[in-house]
Amino acid sequence: MSFLEHLDELRKRLVYAAYGILGGFVVAFAFIKFIFEFIMVPLQEVLPPGGRLVYTEPAEAFFLYMKMAALVGLLLAMPILVSQIWLFIAPGLYSHEKRFAIPFVAFTTIFFLGGALFSHYAVFPLAWRFFAGFTTDYMEFLPRIAPVFALYVKMMLAMGIVFQLPTLVFFLAKLGLVTPRFLAKNTKYAILMIFIIAAVLTPSADPVTQTAMAAPMMVLYGISIGIAWLFQKKRPEDSEDDE
Repeated sequence: MSFLEHLDELRKRLVYAAYGILGGFVVAFAFIKFIFEFIMVPLQEVLPPGGRLVYTEPAEAFFLYMKMAALVGLLLAMPILVSQIWLFIAPGLYSHEKRFAIPFVAFTTIFFLGGALFSHYAVFPLAWRFFAGFTTDYMEFLPRIAPVFALYVKMMLAMGIVFQLPTLVFFLAKLGLVTPRFLAKNTKYAILMIFIIAAVLTPSADPVTQTAMAAPMMVLYGISIGIAWLFQKKRPEDSEDDE
């Protein structure tokens, strides 16, 4: 494909991805009240007695509804987005590599949604309790809905990216670029890198949130070693032994 053909292919994939997100947005907006309560009610319950989430701009609450629908629309469209990414890179792959299409779409989607759910149920509530715990008799926590949701989205997307580690290791192992022995041998360096990545990806600088993000990454690294062992590329001597 020429450069212009690549640009045309990219444009086509972006259009399909946009259609997918738009469709997800429409579906999500139809259930926006349920989505709003699903996200915001648990946050309000963590606040001190009588505490409430506030907004100070006339259109702030309306745009929050739109942003929530866009986020859920993105999650609903994830299989379509991942499929379009694969279809864009597939022409540059060898025929034996193209058979990874289904695992790529399935693993990427499942682990991203898993990361999003983990952020919603574990990481963000932990960080939220930490932030809300500084209320005193002379200092009241009155969080605005827009910054709160911005932090919620950043942490969710960060965890979605973090949860792609097993998917990455799966393909590297299938291509013979990493082995379970290599991953296990370099665990101490991996832990150091995990905390550095957690510090970079964490929207806030507090140690509680960084630790909450680093902990599942270490678990995922252990899972990735198992995945590398299961799906590692066979060496020539292994194939001869099988015969």
